[in-house]
Amino acid sequence: MTLIPRKPLAVAMMLSLAGFSSLSLAEIKEVTLLHTNDIESVYEPVDAFWNEDITRIGGIPYLASLIKQVQAEEETSFLLDAGDIYTGSLSKKTLGKLSFDLYSAMGYDAITLGNHEFEYGWESLRDTMPRANFPVLNANIVYENSEVPFAQPYTILERDGVRIGVVGVMGIDAFYNTMWKGNRKGLTIKDPTETAQYWVDKIRDEVDMVVVLTHQNKTAPMQTDKEADPEVQRGFDEDYEMAGKLKGVDVIFGGHSDHGLWEPVVHPETGTVIGLTFGQGKYLGYTKFEIDTEKNSVKLLDGKLIPVESDKLARDEKTGQLIDNARQQYPELSEELATIDATAFRRYYRESNIGNLVADMMKEAGNADIAMISSGSIRVDLNQGPVTMENVMNVFPFTDTLSVVSLTGAQVKELLEYSYTLPYGLAQFAGIEATYDSTKPENQRLLSLKINGETVEPTQNYRVATYSYAASGGDGYHVFAEGKPESNGELVMQVLIDSFKQKKTVSVPPLGRQVDVSQ
Repeated sequence: MTLIPRKPLAVAMMLSLAGFSSLSLAEIKEVTLLHTNDIESVYEPVDAFWNEDITRIGGIPYLASLIKQVQAEEETSFLLDAGDIYTGSLSKKTLGKLSFDLYSAMGYDAITLGNHEFEYGWESLRDTMPRANFPVLNANIVYENSEVPFAQPYTILERDGVRIGVVGVMGIDAFYNTMWKGNRKGLTIKDPTETAQYWVDKIRDEVDMVVVLTHQNKTAPMQTDKEADPEVQRGFDEDYEMAGKLKGVDVIFGGHSDHGLWEPVVHPETGTVIGLTFGQGKYLGYTKFEIDTEKNSVKLLDGKLIPVESDKLARDEKTGQLIDNARQQYPELSEELATIDATAFRRYYRESNIGNLVADMMKEAGNADIAMISSGSIRVDLNQGPVTMENVMNVFPFTDTLSVVSLTGAQVKELLEYSYTLPYGLAQFAGIEATYDSTKPENQRLLSLKINGETVEPTQNYRVATYSYAASGGDGYHVFAEGKPESNGELVMQVLIDSFKQKKTVSVPPLGRQVDVSQ
């Protein structure tokens, strides 16, 4: 792609007068950009149950080892991340300090902020960001009633004579619809494309290459094997649209949707390269470029995703020690609560075995006829084998309490019909046997329903256990607000902890509670 010339005319004339030819000024260099997104505090490998060739994948200490291996093979490289470095129990215990320490230890050159970094409020984030030994970027989140950026808008990285400008932005939807409003109160957001262009124009002449780190696109589904399931892949529409509009930008590395591109996409009109990695630290994005300073051009040479095959990599000592130290500081998190007989994993648009497991525990604790939890509320899978306090806390890392609401049979049907529109994935249930047809019109998809083996009675009342946000009508589950509140108990997180402790040996429930006859 043709870039804006960067050498002032006066400098070129001076060099020419000094006896240098224009040819002697030309220099071609190869530069490798490594990138990640949405790692979200995945400290340990996960079972790669969807991939016959890989047993375990991911884990920050193993990603760190892979980064070091790749960097050792490259002449000039930079390491970038597109946001969501927070979440999970250890991150919460340390208010994000561990996350920034880990990314510093891994040698990141710059990151942009994701929505998860605001989980503990923007004031906490503001106070923790200086901990990083790399620039933490965002250009379009500003303090209300001002033009003052919340974070550093851009940075210029220089290595081996190569200068790269990096700008960070967040999407409008990611800001307003995936952050609790209390955590962003006092902040507002500007158009990401317009803002990125503003800062790109300011630095374009000073650098050899421009990268925009984005945290936008559609919100990611909660499903670990999304790379193998096209149904849940959210795409990168906002990144692609931005690539077609921005001028003077060579690369966009995106996040938020947890989409991935096995090879980078090059926008046909602007030549801007786009890359994403599927998130959760399962892959390291690799892109190599040729920079020609005479032609003022940047050419993509190679691009791919490198799997973090944990069993083939050493556990990086520095990042591993940071995680171990944090766990020692909070020893209760390492307590082994139980063992589980198989991998319990998420399905966003389908019934899942971990959804059945969580719902069963909620139903039992609430002494309910039925239990319901949204797929999007289940945040991690559980590997086969030992289950620690940390593992369970990460499954549902929210402050919702277990609420029981009395609904009529007709209202339970209404609840299921809403779930079958897939607003936050397919809701996961205990106590029901249902068949439905996902191809039928909305509100006509439920075909049959039994509650605890009995045909549902429209006027009969049923006790339904759920999380308090849904019980109040949140996530669009308005039917709960029409029911009769029965009880409000302890934290759902504590319900799960207690249940694992009591059972000691946990069997993953089979599927078959909700059958889509169209499949």
